[in-house]
Amino acid sequence: MTLLDEAEFIMNRLPGCRVEVIGGVITVTMLPDLAHASTLTHLTRTFFAAGLHEGETEVLQRVGLWLPGGPEDYAVPDLSIIDADSDDRVIEYNCYDPAVFRMVLEVTSNTYQNDLRVKVAAYAIAKIPVYVIVDRKHQRLHVLSAPAGGEYANHQVHAPGRMVALPDSIGAKVSLDVTAILTAGKH
Repeated sequence: MTLLDEAEFIMNRLPGCRVEVIGGVITVTMLPDLAHASTLTHLTRTFFAAGLHEGETEVLQRVGLWLPGGPEDYAVPDLSIIDADSDDRVIEYNCYDPAVFRMVLEVTSNTYQNDLRVKVAAYAIAKIPVYVIVDRKHQRLHVLSAPAGGEYANHQVHAPGRMVALPDSIGAKVSLDVTAILTAGKH
């Protein structure tokens, strides 16, 4: 049985859970809580208001991302900004070519160590231009950009009270209010 077979077996037994294979390891994330969902809704509305869900880009939740770090590796980011013409860029297992992703975003949950460590390396290897982490446990917003050599050259950590401009490479000028994002996640 391959890792993809095992991942599918788990998904069939635990509907709604997020199953990922990163670095040859299967990770299962339980259903998100209301605070997690509220944070994603707040961010989605922010990206929609910036016009990122029209024209050249789309803002989507839980889109499979094929990872080049292993033969069966894939991730399912909470939120992604992708090229609008990506329908034919499926690689395998309903996961898309990393080249179509302009940004991925994770809101931390019970597997926050994966978001802060394992996925940083995986997304950098995949050359995802921007990786944003809403760290609910430590009340911080991480913005990582400029992937090179399997790591991100820029990693900025922002505390509440800050406005954070995301790199223009996502397709529009977007500033995130760290306090509003972290408050949206307090249900």
